[in-house]
Amino acid sequence: MKNPDAAADAARRVSLRLDKWLWVARFYKTRSLAVQAIDAGHVRVFDERSKPARTIRAGDFISIRKGATVWNITLTALSDRRGSATDALHLYVESQESIAARDEATSARRAALEALPRFPGRPTKRQRRKLEDFLSEP
Repeated sequence: MKNPDAAADAARRVSLRLDKWLWVARFYKTRSLAVQAIDAGHVRVFDERSKPARTIRAGDFISIRKGATVWNITLTALSDRRGSATDALHLYVESQESIAARDEATSARRAALEALPRFPGRPTKRQRRKLEDFLSEP
């Protein structure tokens, strides 16, 4: 059961630390991972590098890069309590260009993986015998 005071506290909250918000919004599993990403320059606020303690507000534009995936989001709400993934989706809105770029990059990665040859390892004894039989046929 949800606490109605928690929703009111979240609505009254004006600013929050960047690393804590990234953890609450489930972009990173721990706050220390969020701090490492911010320090490495993978998280940008208004296209500028920032520090983990930077205060953010609703309406701020954040760009998050994890590997080959990039999210360009606008904050819609702040919360200092980590909830479910569906609750985390209500904290931000992703731009349509970002969604299209992520989908395109994902499909390109899948196509590249399908083009690679698949060798599961050494053949089994049965597979070797079948191969020898096939190659020794006249």
